[in-house]
Amino acid sequence: MGHQPYILIVDDDPDILEGITTILESQPYRLATAPDGKKCMALVAKEVPDLLILDLLMPRMDGWGVIREMRSEPRYAAVPILVLTTVVEDASRRRYELETGMAMDVQDYVQKPARPDDLLRRVEKLLSVHA
Repeated sequence: MGHQPYILIVDDDPDILEGITTILESQPYRLATAPDGKKCMALVAKEVPDLLILDLLMPRMDGWGVIREMRSEPRYAAVPILVLTTVVEDASRRRYELETGMAMDVQDYVQKPARPDDLLRRVEKLLSVHA
């Protein structure tokens, strides 16, 4: 591969961002963070990440909006998305799938708060599949 994978983490909770950044900093990843979907898409437009770690419930533009935009733009369509989820968001995911008739095009889910070993394993798996 050669280059450090670039990972973008999107969540409106600074504690979650800090927690995930701390876990991933143990690896040779380049990390960027965004507090909402609008900032996320602005960063993605500048440089397409190798992996997007995405919270669903956010102000200004939520995770559903981000997923729709990512999947409708050919340059971003292949970016793997790891969704940060709580049990509550799980219900909203099912509602989304029922209402749109579409499964959310995401590669994996991780429960909040993320367990370090679990998160690292999932991130590594997604990066290796898409490398």
